Amino acid sequence: MQDRSVRGVQRRGRRWGSALAAAALACVLALSACGEEDEPAAGGGGGGGGGGQELTGEPIKAMTVASINTEGPPFPMIHETSKIYAQWVNDNGGIKGRPLEVINCDDRGVAPGAEDCARQAVQEKVTAVVGSYTFMADAIVPILEQSSIAWFGTCCAGTPQELTSKASFPVGSSLMYAAGFAKKAVDDGCKKINAVVIDGAQPYIPIMEGALKSRNASFNRKPIILPATSQDYSPQVAEAISGGADCVLMVVSEGPYTAWMGSWAQAGTKARMYGPQGNLDSVSIKGNEQAAEGSVIAGSYPDISTEPWKDYRAALEQYEANDEYEYNSLGGLGTWAGYTAFRKVIEDQITGDTVDAKAFMDAASKTTSLDTGGMVPTLDFTKEWTDNPDYRRLFNRSVVYSQVKDGKVQPLTTEFEDVTDAALGKAGT
Repeated sequence: MQDRSVRGVQRRGRRWGSALAAAALACVLALSACGEEDEPAAGGGGGGGGGGQELTGEPIKAMTVASINTEGPPFPMIHETSKIYAQWVNDNGGIKGRPLEVINCDDRGVAPGAEDCARQAVQEKVTAVVGSYTFMADAIVPILEQSSIAWFGTCCAGTPQELTSKASFPVGSSLMYAAGFAKKAVDDGCKKINAVVIDGAQPYIPIMEGALKSRNASFNRKPIILPATSQDYSPQVAEAISGGADCVLMVVSEGPYTAWMGSWAQAGTKARMYGPQGNLDSVSIKGNEQAAEGSVIAGSYPDISTEPWKDYRAALEQYEANDEYEYNSLGGLGTWAGYTAFRKVIEDQITGDTVDAKAFMDAASKTTSLDTGGMVPTLDFTKEWTDNPDYRRLFNRSVVYSQVKDGKVQPLTTEFEDVTDAALGKAGT
C-alpha cells in the first residue's frame, strides 16, 4: 500500500530539460492523472547535495495519500511529486537541517484502503499527511484527528471532513474554482448554463449555484451527475447540451474528462466548456483540440511556467520525473505547494527541536501569514470561513484562469481573484 522514501538518492539528468524549457516558453505544459506508478517513492538523502549542508538528526516523516491502483481516476503525479520534493529539499538544506522522509500510500480509491493509510500514518508517527488527494478523505481525517495528525496542504478539499475538521488545512482553493468559472461564464456572456459533476463531487454544486446567483443567473437545468468510471458518455453529453445550452460547467477529473471529450467532439456542439485546472488540460483534449477551442479553465495555482514554480520545474528535470505523468495540475502543483507550506510552517512557527504531529498541528493552527512565494495567496489558518460553516476550512478562496487557445492550454490571467462573495451569492462582486 505504501512506498517508503529512500535516503541518499543520486541526482540524474535526462530529456526533462528540453521539455520543461519548451513549456516555460510556450506556457502549455499541462498535468494529468494518467498512467501507472512504476517505481518506488524515493526521498532525498542526508547528503545535502544541492545546498552543501550535511543533514543531521532524525528524519521528519510525512505521508502522502493518493489513489493509484484504482478503478476510479488515478493520480500518480501526486506520489511522483512528493517523492521528488523529498529529494529536492534534502539536497537543499532539508527542513530545519533535518532530512525529510516521505511515505507514499495508495488508498486504491476505496474506504478500507484509505483507513489503512490513516492507520499507517499513526503507526509511523508521521508529522503530518501532506499534499494528498483522494475521494476517500472522510475515511482518513477522523483517524488522523484522533491522533492529532494534520491532513495538511491539500489541493482539493471536497468532503465534509476536509471542509470542517480542525485537523484539515487545505492550501489550494479547492472547489472555489467552480465558483470562479461559474462567475466567469456569466461575465463572458453565457445565457443558458448547464453543469456536469462527477459522482462524489456534489458539494461543488451549491458553490456554483451561489456564484450564478451573484450574477442574477441560474442553471438551465439540474446538474448532470457523471459516473466516475470512464465510459461512453454520449448520453450525458446530450443532456449537457440540451435546452440550447451555450456553456457547460465541468466538475470532472481528468480520466473521465478524456473519455468525455470523444463524445463531446462527436456531438459537434458550439457550447463552451468551463473546467478545472489539471482536468480540462492538454491530455484530456488531445485529439479533440478543435472541439475544446475557447474553453476556459479555473484553478488554484498559477501555470507551471510562472516564477513561483521555478524550483519545481528544476526538480522535475534534475530528478528525472516520470514523463508519462502531467504536472501542471491540481495534483502536481498542489502537492509541491503543500510540501512548501509544510516546510514553511515547521521552519517559521516551530521554535524548539521537537517536530512531531502535535507540535506541527499546534503550529499550523496558529499560523496567520503563510507565504508560499506566490503559489497561493498568503494564508491565515486562524480564520475559518464563518460565513459558510459547511466549508469553513477553506482558507484560500481565490482562483486564476487559463484557456484553450490554438489547441494549447495557455494562461489567461496571472493575478489571484478572490471569489468568496461570489460563492456566497452576493451580487455585484
